[in-house]
Amino acid sequence: MHLSVPGKTLSQPLCTRFGQDAGWFLALLLLLCSNAVAQPTRRPLRIAAAADLQPVLPPVLHAFTQQTGIPASATFESSSALTAQILNGAEFDLFLSADMQYPARVIAAGLGTTSRPVPYAHGVLVLFTRKDSRWPRPTLDLLRDPQLKRLAIADPYRAPYGSAAMAVLSRLGLASALRSRLVTAVNIAQASEFAETGNADAGLISQTAAMTPALRSAGSFLVVPQQLYPVITQGAVVLAHANGSAHARQLLDFLLTPAVQQQLVRSGLQAVAPSTREAQ
Repeated sequence: MHLSVPGKTLSQPLCTRFGQDAGWFLALLLLLCSNAVAQPTRRPLRIAAAADLQPVLPPVLHAFTQQTGIPASATFESSSALTAQILNGAEFDLFLSADMQYPARVIAAGLGTTSRPVPYAHGVLVLFTRKDSRWPRPTLDLLRDPQLKRLAIADPYRAPYGSAAMAVLSRLGLASALRSRLVTAVNIAQASEFAETGNADAGLISQTAAMTPALRSAGSFLVVPQQLYPVITQGAVVLAHANGSAHARQLLDFLLTPAVQQQLVRSGLQAVAPSTREAQ
């Protein structure tokens, strides 16, 4: 049998071949669609990160994603606030605290995958002043200057850097004298903002904040001698209820590699000892 159209005659084999081609195309389309359904977009790792890491962590996460293909995003808060969120069921995969105490609380609550927090860096406390202040090159003597009216620190009850700042003032015998002049921020990022914008005359803040382009442009800082405050060992814990716990552990291992440790140093932290990294 032949099919006729004006000016054309189509044979049955050609029509059959057309039907077969159309069927093959439809089958391929269905296969591609089913594969798209079967392979959903990978959910990013969710990182609960201490506020001092806000200038530091984004490029590290970018490098991790570039190397592994695993996306990751971070929420920055005080270590205390993040601990409260985790204990209340917040679905984070990895907790990067500014100390060892808060991740230890998470582990004690049965929410960690290790028996103790994993040290990943040491924090550095600095004294920051603006270039247009009375103390363009800060020294510890300015803390005794009666012209100092407002000193920014993070909340010592919520943020490890705030606790370290109070330890410095106590060691110098200035805690009582300066108590009424303290401008207390919810976390170290806000304390740094107070010092940068002039809402405080000076700030005891993290070196990670002081080394950002904005603060380097606005002022200068003095590294506070380590003997004036307890070592700020920053600890991490992979969370037990994490959907991506294997990937979270992979990210933590990435943070402990020598190359990334050196990147953290360039950003204002101190590296953990190689023996500590190798023991994890």
